[in-house]
Parts: sequence; C-alpha cells; structure tokens
Amino acid sequence: MGTFRVTGGKKLKGEIIPQGAKNEALQILSAVLLTDQTVTIHNIPAIRDVLKLIELLGDLGVEVTKLSTSSYQFKATNVNLEYLNSAEFKAKGASLRGSIMIIGPLLARFGKGFIPSPGGDKIGRRRLDTHFIGFMKLGAHFEYLANEQFYKVTAQQGRLKGCYMLLDEASVTGTANILMAAVLAEGTTTIYNAACEPYLQQLCKMLNRMGANISGIGSNLLTIQGVDKLNGTDHTLLPDMIEIGSFIGLAAMTESEITIKNCAIPELGIIPDTFKRLGIAMEFRGDDIFIPAQSNYEIESFIDGSILTIADAPWPGFTPDLISIILVTATQARGNVLIHQKMFESRLFFVDNLIDMGAKIILCDPHRANVMGLDRKVPLKGITMSSPDIRAGVAMLIAAMSATGVSTIKNIEQIDRGYQFIDQRLNQIGAEIVRID
Repeated sequence: MGTFRVTGGKKLKGEIIPQGAKNEALQILSAVLLTDQTVTIHNIPAIRDVLKLIELLGDLGVEVTKLSTSSYQFKATNVNLEYLNSAEFKAKGASLRGSIMIIGPLLARFGKGFIPSPGGDKIGRRRLDTHFIGFMKLGAHFEYLANEQFYKVTAQQGRLKGCYMLLDEASVTGTANILMAAVLAEGTTTIYNAACEPYLQQLCKMLNRMGANISGIGSNLLTIQGVDKLNGTDHTLLPDMIEIGSFIGLAAMTESEITIKNCAIPELGIIPDTFKRLGIAMEFRGDDIFIPAQSNYEIESFIDGSILTIADAPWPGFTPDLISIILVTATQARGNVLIHQKMFESRLFFVDNLIDMGAKIILCDPHRANVMGLDRKVPLKGITMSSPDIRAGVAMLIAAMSATGVSTIKNIEQIDRGYQFIDQRLNQIGAEIVRID
C-alpha cells in the first residue's frame, strides 16, 4: 500500500494543466464497443481506473494502439464475448466500477452483456438498479447470480426495442449506459429525468458523430432514434472539472498563486461561483483560471443573514465529487458553512481526520457537517491518515499541504485512481510530496 509523506506549509506558484476528465473517459472508452471501425480518443488521463478499463477492452479483443501519452486508437472488430465468462474477467471487472459501462454497448451490438458486481469507492450505497431497469424496458432479460455476484443481460429477440422510460434517478452512469444501449435499438427511445452533465453531453455528441440520432442534448429529456450501425470518429475529452475544483481549493488553503490552464470554463457550471461563495478570488483569463494568493477568505451568508449551505445536486447543481474539497477548503475560511452531502451516506466520514488535524467541524449526521472556519488563526497540524476514497484522499492531501509539520497519507492507490501523477505535478510548482511505495 503506497504512502504520501507531505511537508506542509509550502506556498505554490505557477501553472498547472488539468488532466482529461476521468468520468467522461469511462463512458467514452466503453462506447468504442459500439462500432467495428476505428475510434481515436485524445486527452485520456493516465490514471488507474482509466488504464484498467483500456486493459479490459484489450482483453476483450479490442485492438488498442497508443498514439501518444494521452491519445489512443481503438478498433473493436473482433470482440471475444467468451472472455466475459472467464475467471480473469470476473476478477478484473470486480475491481473496477467503470466496468459497468461496457454492458450497454455490448447489449446493443451483440445482444448480451455480463459483468461482475463492480468495485470502486466505499462512499455508501451505489445501486445499479437504474441501469438494469432501463435495459429491461428496452426488452432485455436481466439475471443476477447472487452466489457469484454476477449480472447477466440478454436481448430477448436479438435486438433491443425503443420505448419511453422515466428514470427513477438522474444517474449519470445509468443514463450513459442506457443511452449507449438505445442508439442501436429498433425504433425510438425517450429517456426522461436523464442526467445532463457536460460529460454526458460529450458522449451524446460523440455518438451523433458516429451516426447516432440523439436529440435533447443538455436537457433531462433525451430522444434517441435507433440506427443500424455506427461508424468511427475522433473525440477529445474535456478537462476534468473535479481536478479544476480541487486546484482552486488547494490554492486557497495554501495561500498560493496558481494559474489553472485550459479549463473549458463554459462547461464548469456553478463550480467557480460556489468556490467564490467561500470568499475565494479568481480571474478568468481567456480559458484559464488565475487564483491569487490570499491571506484570508470569508464565507458568504445568505441574504437574510443565515448560515450558508452548500449541497450537492444533479447537474446543473453542484457536483457531489467536489463536496469533500469544498469542506476542507472551508476549514481555514472566516465564517461558518453547512455542508450537505445528499447522495452518499459515507462520504463525510473522513472529517474525523480533519478534526484530528485541528479543524472545527461538527458532523451532524452522515450527510451533514457544520464547518466553523479557523480564519488561519490556528493552522492545521500534520498527522497520519488513510484515504478512504478518491475525493476524500485529495481533500486530505490539500489539508496536509496547508498544515504545519509532516503528514502521512496511506492508501494513496485511491488517489491514483482519479488524479494523474498528482504528486509530481504539484511538486513542480512548489509542493513537497514524497511517494513511498
């Protein structure tokens, strides 16, 4: 189990480029299974979850050609469906939550898809019902083998049939999976209460370039006219909005002057404004975000003077993946804020580590935390801690970089799942992070 040893109190200065979007990559990579033609994808992040999915595609028989450090070509001409029954596939699929995304394309093109119960962050219940209910509405037969923890989905009559469906939740991965299944289905599919995140919009645009017929992109009502075949295409991933938000919080916590390059600002939604409500100054310079060094930043209150509440919500609301970052950033602000993590009941449990570091936080229940900012009057102190999930791990890293003394962060494999060479990139602009394998 890898470890970061972090020497805190270092002020950073310089430019940093966000990686390609992890959450978009898992959808886009799975979509290469929808065609037998060449698909070229650029700006792919070299992170654990993404590289494991690329490896899984290769094991399935997809021809994978690495063109550069971040560009790959894929050609799924000879997909080996027998591999889905192998013990190796069950082991690899179970270790990667993103593996769930291959079911929709396999079901659409080949009429069947298997997947073991996928892994991922331990942040609370992450049910898959939305995916499989959607497949069943398209005419698929669903079977869960509880003793093997294995899911099987097969098209009843060889090809799925379009239909109207109202999703029980606006699941991003659920919408993407159903969408990919529907593009090759017979007739029209209408998905209401669909997720509309920028990454989902990117998937829709890519599929349309491949020959799909999807309308309503960017709304919660998608209409898909099924087609018989999809072609190849080129696609470039957006920069990762979660990294961008993480760097904003990092700059504020460490009193650092950082320029975040090539941010695709129009695709960030309310993320910049949410950080501004914590008092963090920033300037948009073209497509870059400049964060000046700030000795203090003050949390806003609501107009009536009541305590600010920041809660996650489906897009265009505030993304749940940045709740941990907002929370840790608030610990050195002036003022109070209530953080409400609605989606996952275990995502706030990492705050015990922040409390041990000296933060003033009351964990009201599994979903809500009241943060009383220290206004830099009392710095956090270095401790030893362990990363429970990707986002909490980076929140801990930010806390450690702002603290006095040395912190040790264990289980950094979680951080590596979502952040590309994060220690090297931050060290280049003044951090002191040592990786110990």
